[in-house]
Amino acid sequence: MRTVTVLGATGVIGTHTLEVVDRFPDAFTVVALTAGRNVERLAELVRRYRPRFVAVAEAEGARWLRERLRQDGLPMPEIGVGREGLVAAAEVPSDVVVSAVVGAAGLPAAWAALARGAVLALANKETLVTAGDLVMAVARRHGGSIVPVDSEHSALFQCLMGSRREDVRRLLLTASGGPFRTWPKERLAQVTVEEALRHPNWAMGRKITVDSATLMNKGLEVIEAHHLFAAEYDDIEVLVHPQSVVHSLVEYRDGSMLAQLAPPDMRLPIQYALMHPARPENDWPRLDLTTSGALTFEPPDLERFPCLRLAYDAGRAGGYAPCVLNAANEVAVEAFLEGRLPFNGIARVVESVLERHITGTPRELNDIVEMDAWARGEARSAVRKGGWGA
Repeated sequence: MRTVTVLGATGVIGTHTLEVVDRFPDAFTVVALTAGRNVERLAELVRRYRPRFVAVAEAEGARWLRERLRQDGLPMPEIGVGREGLVAAAEVPSDVVVSAVVGAAGLPAAWAALARGAVLALANKETLVTAGDLVMAVARRHGGSIVPVDSEHSALFQCLMGSRREDVRRLLLTASGGPFRTWPKERLAQVTVEEALRHPNWAMGRKITVDSATLMNKGLEVIEAHHLFAAEYDDIEVLVHPQSVVHSLVEYRDGSMLAQLAPPDMRLPIQYALMHPARPENDWPRLDLTTSGALTFEPPDLERFPCLRLAYDAGRAGGYAPCVLNAANEVAVEAFLEGRLPFNGIARVVESVLERHITGTPRELNDIVEMDAWARGEARSAVRKGGWGA
């Protein structure tokens, strides 16, 4: 029996995590849950799982939740609010903390989980993008460990199992290419929000779906892989694989390649993160290679999708650059979703903020927090100028 905390329990990854918990009820006990503003759904989860701690984004939501639970006659968990509540949830004693919070907001809670030596099942790639060197150091110092939940990093994690690091030649992250893989560059300026949210293979949250369409998501995954697997950026490559069946590959120095294949279903990498090295039977769909059709691969087009190039550049630059990249992208994607920025303006905002950021090396978590705030302010200014910055 493993105790589990789910940060971001009402989102896509959080929902899938709880489906895994439901599939193996004798294996898990849920001790803490967090949600943003979907407090009605959180009330349902409290009724089902009876956690001893929950957290919501706002005090009003906490008051509503407390009253609803009182009306229903349910045991009252401790209720936290805001960033402090999110961190407090990560500090509740549990074996595994699933970090499924969207964006850089998940960093302090992930830090808190690792600082108490927990296993962090990481779906929030921004944690390692914004503060990878510091986060990995916290894990080493306190005996915490990180197990990836992203399907691509889970694939690499599995393909590297039992290997010697010196035998690895390169890591290959696959990308679906998103809904605009075949669109000409000039047409990308007219992309609508509805079109960007129409991912061909995966059902995901709005922000990550837009990131997938710009290939920024793959760029963030490159930076995450650099930290997770201690790989140089020159040894991490991206392959566009429209079928999303091969989730990633590892090439070894002898010429062998290992790949992990599965249907595009996030419950499988979540189950592996929670239960590895065990692989118990489940009810998820199986991959049938006789009906899956041809599996194709192609290089990414960095001219049509410059966000991937920007991510590589930021990762190689190191220091504050990845934090700035992520913060500017979060602001730009939000502006696009709200109709205040064209699709191709996302890359312009990110690039303009990166060009103006102050180089340096973060020494502590607060350094990252301050740079994140600066980058968001600069990005908002760039959005007002249509993405072109100062």
